[in-house]
Amino acid sequence: MKTLLMLAVLAITVEAFATDTNAAAPLKIGTGDAAKFYDQEMIVTGKVMQVTIRPTVTFLNLDKAFPDSPFSVVIFHGHSSFYGDANALKGKSIEIEGKIKNYHDKPEIALDDMKQLTVIGSVQFTNALPALPTNAPPATTTTNFPEIM
Repeated sequence: MKTLLMLAVLAITVEAFATDTNAAAPLKIGTGDAAKFYDQEMIVTGKVMQVTIRPTVTFLNLDKAFPDSPFSVVIFHGHSSFYGDANALKGKSIEIEGKIKNYHDKPEIALDDMKQLTVIGSVQFTNALPALPTNAPPATTTTNFPEIM
């Protein structure tokens, strides 16, 4: 009986500890809702409509171009792990995770680490594409047989 009681107490303690240490994932919101969540960790989704590159900073304006953009991603050169052509993001839908800051009454997230940014719907190939079976038609061949398409 004493052992059963000790196991019950241990199970409750482990469950309480696990609940306290597992932080909830940030909420995913659109750019229009970002101003409601200043100083909170969020995931903001939107389409990169404008990329502005300055000598020390790059801006990604989401959903509309500046000055009408409801949300901006700020990349301070030298303070971020983003190394690449930001212009390649133009027209892409992205998710940016981080603390939403208020800058001149507009919400923004500063990109410090590339792990904060995800291009939605992008396909990332970590391995080579699998080879086609030898009996498969070449990828550029067209056919009049709809059952093959």
